[in-house]
Formats: sequence, C-alpha cells, structure tokens
Amino acid sequence: MPPSAAPRGVLFLCVANSARSQLAEALARSLFPTSVRVLSAGSSPSKVNPYALEVLAELGLDASAQHSKSVQSIDPELVDTVITLCAEEVCPVFLGRARRLHWPIPDPATKDGTLPREELLRRFRTARDTLREKLERFRDEEFGAREPLA
Repeated sequence: MPPSAAPRGVLFLCVANSARSQLAEALARSLFPTSVRVLSAGSSPSKVNPYALEVLAELGLDASAQHSKSVQSIDPELVDTVITLCAEEVCPVFLGRARRLHWPIPDPATKDGTLPREELLRRFRTARDTLREKLERFRDEEFGAREPLA
C-alpha cells in the first residue's frame, strides 16, 4: 500500500478481546505512527487477561488502561484495516468496507485454568513475540521502517 493510502485505523479482532487482540493493540500502539488509530474488540468481550498485561510489562508497555470491547461498539468509519487473530475458533465479523487480514494465533489462555503459571507465561510470551514480528513487518510494509521494539 503506498504511503498516501496507508491505514488510518487498524482493528484487531478475536473472540474475548482479552489476550491476543489486547497484546496486538498495545504492541501496535508502540510500533505504529501516532497518526494511526489502533483498536481492538471481540464478539464476546470479557476482561483483559492479567498474563497479557504481565508479558507486555516485560517489554516496558503499560496496557493497564486497555479494556475489552464489543465489536459492535466500533464505528466502521474509523477502521481501514481489520486483522483477525483467531486460530481454532470462529472469528468475529466486522461489517464495513475495511481491508481484512487474518493472522491465526493460537489462544494462549486456557479455558479450564489447569496449566501452571510458567506454562501460561510461556504461551503468552510466544503469542506476544509472534504478534510483534507480524506487526513489525506490517508496519514496515504500510508505514515504512522504524526502529524495532526493544
């Protein structure tokens, strides 16, 4: 996409808007130009997973002000690009004329809560690092290269 057509609004979608899309929102805010509106939402919003906040803090990113939002609360006019992050589950639908990309990222959270803390942190770090790589590539293609996140 030429610089004049670079997205002004990017929306990250997953089901609960608690882990993957929250990670993507915080990482994108740190990587994208400040002129880009970065949003996240889900079809069944819950609350931000504390492990997501913890692995973001490891990179010096404070996402404590982020909260889960319903995809229905997002104005389609604010979004040029929608990136769905669902892997095995059905991704939410976003109405509007936005360009759509799909980055299947396995959900790092567990439904039953039986994994030990270190395994959950490992899964969240893997999701975070995968998203960071994809976002850096996306940033370089859409907005031009910048310094990588430390």
